[in-house]
Amino acid sequence: MIKTIKPTTPGQRGMTVINYREVLTQQKPEKGLTLGGKRFKGRSASNGRITVRHKGGGHKKLYRLIDFKRNKFDIMAKVKTIEYDPYRTAFISLIYYRDGEKRYILHPEGLKVGDEIITSEDAPIKTGNRLMLKNIPVGSFVHSVELYPNSRGTLVRSAGSAAQVLAVEGGYVHLKFPSKEIRKIKDTCWATIGRVSNAEHNLINIGKAGRKRHMGIRPTVRGSAMNPCDHPLGGGEGRAPIGLRKGPKTPWGKLAYGVKTRRRKKWSNKFILKRRK
Repeated sequence: MIKTIKPTTPGQRGMTVINYREVLTQQKPEKGLTLGGKRFKGRSASNGRITVRHKGGGHKKLYRLIDFKRNKFDIMAKVKTIEYDPYRTAFISLIYYRDGEKRYILHPEGLKVGDEIITSEDAPIKTGNRLMLKNIPVGSFVHSVELYPNSRGTLVRSAGSAAQVLAVEGGYVHLKFPSKEIRKIKDTCWATIGRVSNAEHNLINIGKAGRKRHMGIRPTVRGSAMNPCDHPLGGGEGRAPIGLRKGPKTPWGKLAYGVKTRRRKKWSNKFILKRRK
C-alpha cells in the first residue's frame, strides 16, 4: 500500500505516500455530513496572537462529522464507501442504516464495501460490530473505546491502533492500550471490534518541506540557533551546548523532556494498573 515517489526533484528522494487508489472507493465526501468553518491556525480568537506555534497555511479542508457514539442500536448498517479524512490518520467509512440514515464511522482494518455491521449487546464478534466491553471475549482487539458509559468512543482512534481485552472482573475490564498502559474501564462502556485502518501510516516518509506546509505545519527553529532573549538555549559563541543542569527547556523556561505531567493525586490513578513507559 506504501508507494515510493520517483524523484523528479532532490526533495522527493525517498518520499513515500499511501497508495490511496488501492484502498479508497470514493473521492468526494457526503455533503450532508461535512462542515466548513474558520480555522484559527494557532492564533487566539480574541486578539489574533500566536498561542500555538508552528501552525498556519495548509490546504483548505472540510470537516467530516464522524459518529463516535454509534448509538443506533440493533439496526443493521451496510458499508457503502471507504474515504479519506484530512483531519485524521485513519480512513473513514460511510454506512447506510436500514432506516435510510447515513453516518460516517472510523474504518476498521479488513472491513469491505458491502459488509454489514451492527451496534448491539448481543452482536456477533466480528470486525466493525460494536458491543459492551463485558460481552467481548478476552484477547480480542478493540478500538474507539468509551472512557465513561454512554459517552462516546474517545480512546484508541488513530491509524493502525488497537487495545487488547486482558480480563473482566468486578464490573471492570482490563484493557492494554497501544502505549502499553493497562487500565480498568467500566464493563458497560462500548467498544468496536477490530483494529483501526491505515496501519502503515507510521511508515510514511514526508520527503520534502513543502509537504509539511500543505499539512498546515510551519517551520520549527532550533532554540540553540536563537538569541538569549528569545530562548533559554540561545546565544553563546559558535555552537554552544545546552549548558543547563536539567536539560532542554521550552521557550518559556519549562522543562521539555522526561517530565511527568500527570498530577500525582489525580482521582483516576486508581484505574491505572500499569503506567505507560
